[in-house]
Amino acid sequence: MKQALSALVFDVDGTLADTERFHLQAFNEAFASEGLDWRWDPSTYTRLLEISGGKERMLAYWNEVRGETVDIEGNAMRDLLDRVHLAKTATYEAMVNGGLVQLRPGVMQLLEDAQRSGLALAIATTTSPVNVAALLRRAFGTQWRLHFPVVCDASTAPRKKPHPQVYLQALQSLRLPAEACIAFEDSANGLRSALAAGLGVVITPTRFTAHQDFNGALRVLYDLAGVRVADLLAWHEERLQRAA
Repeated sequence: MKQALSALVFDVDGTLADTERFHLQAFNEAFASEGLDWRWDPSTYTRLLEISGGKERMLAYWNEVRGETVDIEGNAMRDLLDRVHLAKTATYEAMVNGGLVQLRPGVMQLLEDAQRSGLALAIATTTSPVNVAALLRRAFGTQWRLHFPVVCDASTAPRKKPHPQVYLQALQSLRLPAEACIAFEDSANGLRSALAAGLGVVITPTRFTAHQDFNGALRVLYDLAGVRVADLLAWHEERLQRAA
């Protein structure tokens, strides 16, 4: 029996909004505020985006540039990265609240079409809940949770993408099988995470992820402008036919 399309599950950073250039700026401002001599350029950040999670990227970079440094106090390095990440998050939130970060083309129109069509909407991201709330509150107002009753993020899914934990949690909360859902992602790690959970995936890369391998995606699109539920239903049907 074919499974009807019932829900759309969205990543946040890079997918709902092209956030990464603002995250990059916020990281560099946080490094400066802590007196670190780090400054990530776009090529460095593009490489570090292969690693999911802001703290995880900083730790990887620390190991690159200070691999010989011994943390005598045991937690000093972790404490430093925690402070930097808090400063970075505050700076990014201020950017969002100031209106600098906008939804990507076609996102709002597709969300509205999905709601009119009776499709459930969910978030599956491994970014922090503060970042999720800042962006969606700005886009949808204080009642944004009414639009996304299911939100799974770094607070619920500590195992970062490409691990499928966050998508498995979203499916459980939706009470739907993977075959009834389409995921929206912008990165190879996100694609691998959603595929591992059994979802079909639409990819809209950013300039930071356009070079990555998106083999296995339903579609790879420049953005969601002009995409409607009717298109998703057709792609969903194609997927079911291939699976059969």
